[in-house]
Amino acid sequence: MMGTTRLFCVLSALTCSAQAAAPQRWAPPHIASALFESSPAFTPDGREIYFMRSSAQFREWRILHSRCGREGWSEPQPAPFAAAAPAQDADPFVSFDGKRAYFVSTRQNRDGSDQLDIWRASRGTDGSWGEPQRLPEPVNSAASELLPRETADGRLYFGSDRDGGHGQGDIYIATPQPDGSWQVANAGPPLSTPANEYEADISRDGLSLVVVADRGTRSHLYRYALQQGRWNALGQIAADDSVFQVGPLHSPNGDRLLFAQRDSAYSGELFLTDLSRQPDTRWPPRCGD
Repeated sequence: MMGTTRLFCVLSALTCSAQAAAPQRWAPPHIASALFESSPAFTPDGREIYFMRSSAQFREWRILHSRCGREGWSEPQPAPFAAAAPAQDADPFVSFDGKRAYFVSTRQNRDGSDQLDIWRASRGTDGSWGEPQRLPEPVNSAASELLPRETADGRLYFGSDRDGGHGQGDIYIATPQPDGSWQVANAGPPLSTPANEYEADISRDGLSLVVVADRGTRSHLYRYALQQGRWNALGQIAADDSVFQVGPLHSPNGDRLLFAQRDSAYSGELFLTDLSRQPDTRWPPRCGD
């Protein structure tokens, strides 16, 4: 593992010391609160943020939306595609071209259960979001799907605890077909293991991937690099080992990462860590400066 990490640092000009640095809390006014914030997503221009806010106990998930103005981020409001309570929404993501929003929801459950499916909304030329549509099987299943992430080539990474996997939960890749259907495949080792992998965020260039997995204690962040067509493990990203991490998001350049974890001063907050020695510090987008 150490040899692979050092090799990757040399090949891509990354440094292991940058990965080991303590994450810093990213808590802009209005975005941070006494509740639990996680799973951030920005529009391509950096002027809008969608994120999940839940209770201090990480329940009652809601997707909120805020705009950047002269005074900073606006007071968050329910996302235009949000479901009415008691349905719950989580894990928002905006495609790299800004035309699609993905999220997971319980709105399809007539029995009121907490099983989560992936939904997608399209954005019109006037900037408004259309009525969201549930993605068909085999993207969705009788189990729960989590953290949908569209790649630059239109594929979809997500986590699921559906039957037939390698463990309690696995990472899956859905590929759209010309006829509108989807083909879904397990990402396989080393991303999927006999443990519980349930979220994955991939960088825009497709070379860096972070998996959220519980591999024996609690959920933590594990980083991978694509080398010669294979994902190589780089180890656990430095974070508070006594609490779980969730909802990772790469910066557009893949050199920084936002994620959420419980914090002693708050219920749960967003944290920022550098993945390279000289990251672009203009991300996360600055607002009100």
